[in-house]
Amino acid sequence: MFDVLMKIFGKSEKKSGEIAKERLKLVLIQDRASVSPEVMDKLKNEILNVILKYMDVNKSGVEITLANDSDSVALVANIPVESVHHSPK
Repeated sequence: MFDVLMKIFGKSEKKSGEIAKERLKLVLIQDRASVSPEVMDKLKNEILNVILKYMDVNKSGVEITLANDSDSVALVANIPVESVHHSPK
């Protein structure tokens, strides 16, 4: 019963197997897109540097990944914005 409530309210803990499966998916997607982890890190840093000119963000919450669709790969960014600058830095 408790597990059901936790799932409903979005507070379920992922098991290590699920986490490993998600990581493997990410590795496979990066491999299919021919993007090395080094390139992904550079891409993440460059995107973040551009966004930081216009906004303050929570850097520890930034997630930039590749997602695999049936016939394409998408760049997915989750960037928590704390505030917006009124003029670019």
